[in-house]
This record gives sequence, structure tokens and C-alpha cells, in this order.
Amino acid sequence: MRKITFSEATLEAMTEEMRFDPSVFVMGEDIARQGGIFGQFKGLPQEFGFERVIDTPISETAIVGAGLGAALNGCRPVIDMHFADFLGVAMDEVFNQIAKIRYMFGGQTDVPLVVRAPDGMIRSAAAQHSQSLEAWFMHVPGLKIVIPSNPADAKGLLKSAIRSNDPVMYFEHKALFSQVGEVPEGEYFTPIGKANILREGRDVTVISYSSMVNKALTAAEALVKDGISAEVLDLRTIFPFDREAIAESVSKTHRVLVVHEAPKIGGVGAEITSFICEYLMDELDAPPIRLGLKHVPIPFSPPLENFVAPKVEDIVAAVKRLK
Repeated sequence: MRKITFSEATLEAMTEEMRFDPSVFVMGEDIARQGGIFGQFKGLPQEFGFERVIDTPISETAIVGAGLGAALNGCRPVIDMHFADFLGVAMDEVFNQIAKIRYMFGGQTDVPLVVRAPDGMIRSAAAQHSQSLEAWFMHVPGLKIVIPSNPADAKGLLKSAIRSNDPVMYFEHKALFSQVGEVPEGEYFTPIGKANILREGRDVTVISYSSMVNKALTAAEALVKDGISAEVLDLRTIFPFDREAIAESVSKTHRVLVVHEAPKIGGVGAEITSFICEYLMDELDAPPIRLGLKHVPIPFSPPLENFVAPKVEDIVAAVKRLK
């Protein structure tokens, strides 16, 4: 199978969907003339024109608000937030408008809107450009939230998000844009709400998403020498998350570790472990463990940046504690 980068995979998804449906367009800062800061929109204006690939002013409120208005008037906008950290500027538009309008209008309208939000730590971007904020939006009814961990799912989830009639938050880790992986030829869709077992195991289930999935897979390889067989489950969608896949895996391994780059306190891991403890307690042979970012602003200093987030050795040590 051919191999392309995560960035190229999302570009393919955009190209295919814009060819398929003239109502699909994209807007954001520096995406038309620059091609996006990670090259994820390169070449789109040359094929589709500057009417469908729109550079906007530096106003997240205007970008998100315009996207909502377009979605309510028959378009399928994809809006790029440059960095996920900037979503805070447009929070009213996201959680009071986008997430609630279908409900407020009694189901008479859809909001087919995708918010692309590059997140996560990369190259000392420091406290205001490195955050993973997905748990904020998990708390808001009315939003779907997807977070791919590899190029194949980056393409498949983006295509599914654009076809969705509900608003979708599409988080894409900045460190993944250059990652190379196998991506099928032709059109395909990764279903929203379905997790994926990337590695089968019998002793412990490691649940993760986004870039931390790669660390989980590396840790699983390292655990083999200690005779521990770790199953790695990639959530892919954190809302609605795949309860059936989690239940099936936990019922097989009876031990669980949830790990993510976002802060441990109030994070996605807390919701997943709460679900497991509430509905799958009889399947557990040990209390679940969570790993996440230390509860501090993300440092600029490279050694300190490396210190605050879970590493492969942290995952290995946590799995051993479960045994």
C-alpha cells in the first residue's frame, strides 16, 4: 500500500470532498496564499479558486460565526483554527450557537460544519500554542469530536466529518502532520464513533488517541520482553466514544490504562475510566490507571516540555503496576 503523510492525507480528503460537493468550502487564516502552516491546504485554491478557499482576517469569532451562518444556509464549511488554542476566542459561537442551534430550532435545521483545530505539543511552541483542549468540548452536548492518530484515519475521519450533518470538532496533532503511513487508494470513510484495535493483547488494554497512540504502540512492543501482552485501542472518536469496543477489550484483558497528552485532571481519561468503573467493574482485576499531562502550563524549555507529558517509559511503568 502507498505511504503518504498525515498532511497529504487530509489534503486528499479535502480535494475529494470539494470535487464531490460544490457546497464544501474552507476558510481560515493563511490557508489560501500560504497553503496552511502545515501544508494541509496546498494547491486547493489553484483547483477550486479563492471563492472556495478563503483567507480570513485574524478573527476567530468571525471565522466560526461565518462558518455557522454558511452551514445554516446550505453549505458545508470547513473552518481552520490555525491552532486549537485559539478556540477560546470563539467559545460562545462554538458551545452556545453551533452545538445548540439544531436543538433550539426543534430539529428543523442541520449544522454540517467541521472545525479543524491543530493541537498538541511540538517544537517548544509554549503555553499558548501547545494545548490539547478536547475535553472542553466533550462536556458540550451537540458536538461530535474526532482525533485521528495516523494518516489513514486522518483522511477517513475528515471525509466522514464533512459528510456529517452534525457539527464536528476535528483535532489534528501538530506533530502528526509529517508522519508517514499507509493510506488506501480511492475513496473510503472512517466511521465516526468507532474505535480501532491497533494491536491485539491479552493482559492489559491501553486506551489512547491522537499522537499518544504511537507511544502506546511503542510501549506495547517494549513490554513483550517482560512477558506482558498489551492491547492498544485507538478511540479515534472521543464523542461519541465506542463503548462496545471498550467493553469487549476490557472483558478480555481485565486491566486498563488510559493515556493522553491532555491534562490528566478533568480529561478524557477520567470519563473513560468512569464509564469502565460504572459499567464494567466486575470485569476488572485491578483499578484503572490514567496518565496525562502534569497540571502545569506547557513550558517553552525543551527539557521541561518533555518532562510534563507522558512518555513511553511512563506507559510501560503504569502497565507493570497493573500486573
